[in-house]
Amino acid sequence: MSKAAILIADGCEECEALIQVDMLRRAGIDIDMVSITGNRQVTSARDITFICDRILSDFDADAYDAVILPGGMPGTIHLKEDARVISLIKKFNSDKKLVAAICAAPTVLGYAGILKGRNATCYPGMEDGLTGATKKTDPVVRDGNIITSRGLGTALAFAGAIIEYLTDAPTAKRVLDGVVYKN
Repeated sequence: MSKAAILIADGCEECEALIQVDMLRRAGIDIDMVSITGNRQVTSARDITFICDRILSDFDADAYDAVILPGGMPGTIHLKEDARVISLIKKFNSDKKLVAAICAAPTVLGYAGILKGRNATCYPGMEDGLTGATKKTDPVVRDGNIITSRGLGTALAFAGAIIEYLTDAPTAKRVLDGVVYKN
């Protein structure tokens, strides 16, 4: 079974984060919510507090097949400013493990330098942060081991792409059909 981690910062877009957790668990994928704050409790952009499974200082990247970044402000800024997050993104990419980001968070991938020569998308108006990428406007863009998506309205499609990557297309279809997703 695949194992994924979603990196959570204060100020994240809570739905972009929690939809990924919910959908991957429906697919049978083990996913941990990992707080980058040093505290398992995180407060979202809309002042919703939730508890993560672990904190980043206890995170063993070698035990995971994927890392996911939700967007939101100032959550994305916190992710971008954390040297440990940037290092993890680079490690996952160099190890050819899945690196996925939605909304503003693909700009963190651009900042980390892993989008050069790749196709990517992000929240409209933030494209300048996709440093080195060929910018796309598709709801979800997969280029090798990198999956990016545009925002909350594309979160289910993003989850489907991650599930397909980590399992297979029939599993992604089953999970998306199960929540009555129509694209």
